[in-house]
Amino acid sequence: MSYHWNWGILFSPVSTGEPTTYLGWLISGFWVTITVSLAAWVLAFIVGSFFGVLRTVPNRWAAGAGTVYVAVFRNIPLIVQFFIWYLVIPDLAPSSIGLWYKQLPPDAQFYSSSIICLGLFTGARVCEQVRSGINTLPRGQRAAGLAMGFTQWQTYRYVLLPVAYRVIVPPLTSEFLNIFKNSAVASTIGLLDLSAQARQLVDYTAQTYESFISVTLAYVLINLVVMALMRWVESRTRLPGYIGGK
Repeated sequence: MSYHWNWGILFSPVSTGEPTTYLGWLISGFWVTITVSLAAWVLAFIVGSFFGVLRTVPNRWAAGAGTVYVAVFRNIPLIVQFFIWYLVIPDLAPSSIGLWYKQLPPDAQFYSSSIICLGLFTGARVCEQVRSGINTLPRGQRAAGLAMGFTQWQTYRYVLLPVAYRVIVPPLTSEFLNIFKNSAVASTIGLLDLSAQARQLVDYTAQTYESFISVTLAYVLINLVVMALMRWVESRTRLPGYIGGK
């Protein structure tokens, strides 16, 4: 193999004149991936929970709104959605909002578009998990909540959702992992995340293997931490009589 390995390149100052090393570029991309993914997950969980509940209420218009949301965001490729949010939505929004967005610093545009796009895309998947979790519960639980004098929304808040969330921790773990991996697509609109920094490192050093092995290890580290965290959450929220319960 004629490839010349040089792991020391990661600790060399960057050739652009910035006061950092190539490893510093990767660390910067690592934190961008973490912050964007976590912010998008918060949005996905809130939006997905809202529409997941809508899809189970006895109101066809509310359930229909949830169905439309899922159909739109699950059936359009993620990369297309990134370009729509970054290039199209600002022009379709009211002129004042579009102008305000275009006057933001480039990094702020990349961050906001990535968080919204990734959050709404993942939210459609969370929506289906929440809907499935609610639908797996015995019908008697909803009836019991209403019989106790709870309103429809109080029944969801105090009776159905606390149990449904515990049931769907395993599939939510998969979605939580996916959001970190899907964040790599944000590099197509200019966000300097892990994958973008790896390509930039290759462009400046031509050390392809070192760059992408380092990024691969960073993603593995993220996944291991997420899996350990969600395994702890699952153990703490496990309910007897349900899947995984004792």
